[in-house]
Amino acid sequence: MRFYNERHAFYCGVDLHARSMYLCIRDHAGQTVFHDDLPAEPDAFLAAIAPFRDGLVVACECLFCWYWLADLCAQTQIPFVLGHALYMKAIHGGKSKNDRIDSEKIAHLLRGGNLPIAYAYPKGLRETRDLLRRRMYLVHKRAEVIAHLVNTNSQYNLPPFGKKLIYARNRTALNIPRRFTDLSVRKNVEIDLALLDSLDELIGDVELYLTRTVKVDDADAFHRLRSIPGVGKILALVLFYEIHDIRRFASEGDFLSYARLIRPVKTSAGKVTAGGGGKIGNAHLKWAFSEAACLLARESDQAKRFLARKEKKHGKPKALGILAARLGRAVYHMVRQKRAFDVKRFWNGDPNVNAAEAKKAPARPRRRA
Repeated sequence: MRFYNERHAFYCGVDLHARSMYLCIRDHAGQTVFHDDLPAEPDAFLAAIAPFRDGLVVACECLFCWYWLADLCAQTQIPFVLGHALYMKAIHGGKSKNDRIDSEKIAHLLRGGNLPIAYAYPKGLRETRDLLRRRMYLVHKRAEVIAHLVNTNSQYNLPPFGKKLIYARNRTALNIPRRFTDLSVRKNVEIDLALLDSLDELIGDVELYLTRTVKVDDADAFHRLRSIPGVGKILALVLFYEIHDIRRFASEGDFLSYARLIRPVKTSAGKVTAGGGGKIGNAHLKWAFSEAACLLARESDQAKRFLARKEKKHGKPKALGILAARLGRAVYHMVRQKRAFDVKRFWNGDPNVNAAEAKKAPARPRRRA
């Protein structure tokens, strides 16, 4: 957890909503100099802060509508701080809660150096990242439609399809509607097939757009991520746009925590208390590294031996988690040092894998003294 602790003349806390916002501005001494409810419009915001413009810093909670306020502050060169919603317990845990109180608490936390910081993704790449996340929504919808087709087929005790329905050519070859005699059921299936065709077209169009866009944003970084065995264009896109700037992570531990690749530990009086914080971090990076670990295990014999050894001690799920964390460390240094994936360096810290490779290598002849 990081806190914003820079000093300013005025501190502005904004309780932001889609159509309204409550502003609280405090000076350096802690006195409230402005506290009012305003419409969520740029002109109203700029007019309210105009008397306190010199030395002002603005903060709001990380909710769905913060984009325009962050962009406005960037355009007008006003420092902007995005508060981490899950860490701001001082707001959520109060006895009374309303917009006026929340804005005052945000200003108070900002002035006292206790406002937990979330990353304010800058304008430019942020829009492409959101489009990439929207693609995942379409993929999930396609999976739901395929599951409905399979369940409908099972409801009437018909033979299994035998082919993957994710491919349009397989759906055409199976001629799925003719399996069902009832006209209503057949219509239900035809709707699902039409949805699949439409979703395939949308997903393909989005993926082509994203692939072209990333080559304009940073083609070298994209291709370096694709050098990881098993990582294709989609996983490379997720890693590139979700990480964005690796310099915002001071260490590989911070990066692994953000990607949900290490488990948080809570202790009190030397005892481990109940866990928590599982939702803090980037779920998209967690998914990407988990998929990358499975694909690496499929393609690499070294990874298979690594997983087999870890499974004996920890079980398969935790073994895959260990491999995903190992990949996270490699990606952190790859992006930071701007280099491609190095298989030898990746397995260099695993003496057992290196020993297995040494057994396969031919023995070198000894030199005579």
